[in-house]
Amino acid sequence: METIVFCPTCNQRQLVAEIAPGMVAECSRCGAVLARRGHDSLARTAALSLAALILYVPANIYPILRMYYYGAYTENTIWDGCIRLFQDDQYLVAVIVFLASIVIPFFKLVGLFYLTITAKLGSAARRRQRTWIFKFIDTIGPWAMLDVFLLAILVALVRLQQLASVYPGPGLLPFACVVVLTILATASFDPKLIWEPENK
Repeated sequence: METIVFCPTCNQRQLVAEIAPGMVAECSRCGAVLARRGHDSLARTAALSLAALILYVPANIYPILRMYYYGAYTENTIWDGCIRLFQDDQYLVAVIVFLASIVIPFFKLVGLFYLTITAKLGSAARRRQRTWIFKFIDTIGPWAMLDVFLLAILVALVRLQQLASVYPGPGLLPFACVVVLTILATASFDPKLIWEPENK
């Protein structure tokens, strides 16, 4: 089946045939990539999603930061940060941190894992809804702000050195891994596989 595609670089109109996994369609005029099909997209997405789901637990259980301030020692998890913001009457910020750091990443990973399993089984049920799930995951990706939150933690580690001794906690590495693995899992999933009858 051929589709008409306009090159994003030179705007050349051309026909692109069905692409096999691992192949790339290039523009006949400028050589820009018109379409790409990943190789072993489902296996990669499943592995990355499962790894991120496993690391999600220690990322939220163990403290992200450990701080020594004039002899006092504190450890803070993401959940502790949400509670502290709520106690300081920062309700909006607390809700944003809770959604962006705990709720959205979890549902994003569960959604990716669900899409991968159903695509692998070649399920014809609810394909339109599964497409909406992928669009939702793709849309909320930038809004999850996990990378921004991670950057804020790293900035705090640098800036607070003169006021207090701040050390990364055991939850920081799993948290960083969840961020990276989630981004890679989303990028590796090919939504066209939702509509294919069988993916072996």
